[in-house]
Parts: sequence; structure tokens; C-alpha cells
Amino acid sequence: TVPGSVSQVREVTASLIQLAKNKGISIFVVGHVTKEGVIAGPRMLEHMVDCVLYFEGERYHNYRVLRSVKNRFGSTYEMGIFTMGARGLAEVENPSAFFLSQYSESVPGSVIVATMEGSRSLLVELQALVTSSGYASPRRTVTGFDQNRVALMIAVLEKRVGLNLQDQDVFVNLVGGMRITEPALDLGLAVALASSYREQPLSKSDIVFGEVGLTGEVRAVSRAEMRLSEAVKLGFSRCILPLHNVGQLSDQIKKELEIELIGVKSLPEALDALF
Repeated sequence: TVPGSVSQVREVTASLIQLAKNKGISIFVVGHVTKEGVIAGPRMLEHMVDCVLYFEGERYHNYRVLRSVKNRFGSTYEMGIFTMGARGLAEVENPSAFFLSQYSESVPGSVIVATMEGSRSLLVELQALVTSSGYASPRRTVTGFDQNRVALMIAVLEKRVGLNLQDQDVFVNLVGGMRITEPALDLGLAVALASSYREQPLSKSDIVFGEVGLTGEVRAVSRAEMRLSEAVKLGFSRCILPLHNVGQLSDQIKKELEIELIGVKSLPEALDALF
């Protein structure tokens, strides 16, 4: 059998699975990933095993993320965050505080957004820089975010809000090296872009989340209560969120959360509330 071929991967994996069943043990098979971040070589291995875990980390950050992409007996939306220290890996018990540890003052283009990673709510800082371009084709540089969503938010801001971004360089970054593609970050991204363009900072006590449609409407997102609970824990006192999400919360929950809720139906309405 040719080393690394599909037939070899199938036979070896089948032997390991049979061994695990006969002995009643668990077996971890460690493989390489490509530059694109997917399993290298034949994908047969991924199809045969019960669970596929990706152990991710940035070269210039000391945290590591354990992410499930396949789980035959459970959820694939769970994520573990660890930090690398002198004694090895240690669990990060409060990831939101970890990612916001260096967030100290309000500056234009910076906004705190609430996102979900599996069943865990995370607060992360999203930064945007909008500046005049010296090139015929303005630059669009994105780190940790879906570049297509950034292009969409730029178009919505131009069409629905009237911001002239077509001759501006745009840089977007999720602080801490996180990679998140959840649509609930749309509103935070649009706010960060508008804040940088207008040179108007947000209040340190503000947090934002919500999905933005092509017509500029702000749509509801899932698990709003968990996002708000995390925000209250870290001392935020005001949240801009979809109006539909506010309507889904009971009066009792609103009292218990102790945070001012500003429900918005559209992107222009959200920007008016913040600025």
C-alpha cells in the first residue's frame, strides 16, 4: 500500500476502531492540517472517526482554542479556551474578561460585541479603522472576521446611512486573534465603521449585538439573555440590540439583568441612539 493513500488510511483507521471497540478504550489520532486549516491528506479519516477536534492557536498569542467540527454523540458548537503558561495549558474560566483585559478607554472605531461560541457567551472587542485612501482601489483588510460581511456592511452604510466609504481604506480587527463569523456581530461592525469614520467614540459602558440585513434592518439573534448576562457580569450598563429581542424578554428578566436595553429596528436608528 502506498504510504498516505486512501486505502492505507482506511485500513489503519479501521484497525484502530476495531482495537478501541474490543478493548473498550478511546484512541486519539493526531494529524496535520493544511495552510487553509483543514485536515491534510485523504478526508477518509474524518469520515470514519466519531469526533474531530481542531486545536487552534495564533503564533503571537498565548491562548489556544479546542473546537469541535464533528461529533457523532454530541454538539459541534462547543469550544474550549486555554492559555499556555510555564506549566502547560490552563483553562480560561472567564474568556470574556480575558479578551477584554486590555480594554481601558473609549476610542473611535472600538466597540464591544457579544457573540456566542457554542453554548458559551463571549464579549470581544471589535476595532475598525476608516481612513482616506491614497490608491485608486481602496484597501479592505480584515483579521478574524468574514471579509464578505465587511463588504456587505460597507455597502449598507453607504446606501442606507449615507456614509461615503467608497474612497476610504477600511481595516477591521477582532482583538485577541479570535476568528468569529457569527452574523450577530454585524451591528457591532457597522457601529465600529461609523464610529471611526465620524471620529466619535462610544461610551465604555455600551455593548452591541444584532444582525443587519441588506435594507438596513436590525434582525433578532439567538440567546440574547445569555449575551446580556455576560455583559452585566463585566459591568456594562447599556446594550443596543434588536427590538425583537427586547420584546422576547419578560419583565422579570429585564429587572434581574439590571442593564439598560435600547431596542432598534434599523441601522440608522442604532447609530442615532449611540451617537
